[in-house]
Amino acid sequence: MKKSILLMFVMLMFTTASFSQNVVALFNNANNFFQLMEEQKFTDAYSLFDDTVKTKISEENLKKLWTDLHTSLGKSESIDAVQSKVQGQFFAVTVEGKFERGTQDFILGFNKAQKIVGFFLVPKVNSPKYLSPAYADTTLYTEKTAYITTPGHQLAAVITVPKNAKNFPLVVFVHGSGSYDMDETVGPNKPFKDLAAGFAAQGIASIRYVKRTLIYANEFQKAFTVKEEVLDDANQALLMAKTVPGVDLKGIYLFGHSLGGMLATKIAASFPDLSGVIMAAAPARKLTDLIIDQNKYLFSKMNDTTQKSKEQFDKLIAEFSKSKITQAGTMKPDSVILGLPVSYWVDLNNYDQVAAAKNITKPRILVLQGGNDYQVTEEDFNLWKTNLAGKQNVEFKFYPGINHLLSQQLEKGTGTQYQTFSSVSATLINDIIAWIKIK
Repeated sequence: MKKSILLMFVMLMFTTASFSQNVVALFNNANNFFQLMEEQKFTDAYSLFDDTVKTKISEENLKKLWTDLHTSLGKSESIDAVQSKVQGQFFAVTVEGKFERGTQDFILGFNKAQKIVGFFLVPKVNSPKYLSPAYADTTLYTEKTAYITTPGHQLAAVITVPKNAKNFPLVVFVHGSGSYDMDETVGPNKPFKDLAAGFAAQGIASIRYVKRTLIYANEFQKAFTVKEEVLDDANQALLMAKTVPGVDLKGIYLFGHSLGGMLATKIAASFPDLSGVIMAAAPARKLTDLIIDQNKYLFSKMNDTTQKSKEQFDKLIAEFSKSKITQAGTMKPDSVILGLPVSYWVDLNNYDQVAAAKNITKPRILVLQGGNDYQVTEEDFNLWKTNLAGKQNVEFKFYPGINHLLSQQLEKGTGTQYQTFSSVSATLINDIIAWIKIK
């Protein structure tokens, strides 16, 4: 059976789940429940359940479940709430559990009164898992949780700091398109987690945070721009960077990946005291042009030469072209084109990231690109090189074997490549560290 052309649309869209509850409170309640279980205060833990659930599970059931879990996996090492989303009328909080002899994840369901209405052990699947890279020496750094806070929003963050260091540089990570956690997780890959560990092991701190589109997706069902999607939270993260104890205030850097790299110069314009901007897999072209090229590449990989498929593909390209608008005209700002509102396309299409980079004389800029990246390609890299040629504050690095997730690969591949585990390239990390330490 041939794949439908319509399934080829590459650009990551926003999830439909909404989340209006206080995220911090839900995380705290989930962590408190497991703390009580660990302390064997089962009566207190049981009191957190809604009365409707108590008819189906007893305190003794709860105690037996936890005792059996410890018998199987040993003592717990850490149990932390990591993600939350809406499930109908309830709020689901995912909790990661690490034990002496293995891992076990949980899902706690909360109602609007923040009472527990569900307690589930997540089944283990035989899918590729994330593995800590060799350069992630955890004895050399510490991590602590924090929250990026803007009016009406709270986003979980992690501050990674090198041990026994003073006056250290710090990097703030900004995500690509889509709905991402703080590690920018794709399948078993966690690029931001890898980068943070690699930096910290060599004396460079970082801040990474959950993208707003993951937690407050309901806000992105109406008119919005990259201000709400990216800029507001990136700005707040940079302000937080200045408050980290031990940070070198003259050594704060912005790392933008993909869309984050495209917007990096826009963010930097609000922070003239930034020491540097790192643009990894950053589009130099318009988003529509990237989407069209991505789909042309994927269509070629299908080896489907039938006339019907070609006609379908041509219609798809025509649909993509509708997003090349620079003004709304008679269209409502919340009218949707390719899953995104008119307001988004107008705003992004009126932004010239290359011209913005040309106008920057400070801070320093590092442009990184992989040759095995099919989403943002060497064409974009060459446009950056051509347009920024001669600028003393700009440096370029090209890695023939690296893909969009910044890992070393044998071929360009497709999105299925992201479902195989591979760490961020150590060479790329070392190059960034060397560039930062030049000052």
